[in-house]
Amino acid sequence: MRNLLFAAVAASFLVPRPAAAQVSVTLRLDLPVVLPALVVVEPGIRVVPGVNEEVFLVDGFYWVRRDAHWYRSHDHRSGWVAVESRGVPPRLVRIPPGHYRKWHPREKHDQGDHERRGKSKKGHGRDD
Repeated sequence: MRNLLFAAVAASFLVPRPAAAQVSVTLRLDLPVVLPALVVVEPGIRVVPGVNEEVFLVDGFYWVRRDAHWYRSHDHRSGWVAVESRGVPPRLVRIPPGHYRKWHPREKHDQGDHERRGKSKKGHGRDD
């Protein structure tokens, strides 16, 4: 009986199992070879500013959303894989599509000081 049980357990390791699907893709991103400094837009989420794509860095992975699909890579230049929606960090999914496309951080030229005095400071990152 013991030998039969051992044989059954050993045989179960020989049966092929379906692998988790991970599709490698080639994404053409309009990114500079050397990325500009990434900007923190939310805790744990950084974005590449000023580019046509929304490229995020979260937990050591670069993330790109195209239509309803997400892709990630450890390197912004290559190695992109498609990720099922359940594998995408929820904090990324909550960001409206296109929100950080061609995005630039607002400049911080003593805005707080001018706002306290009630003065307007046109042309310094505000929507005038």
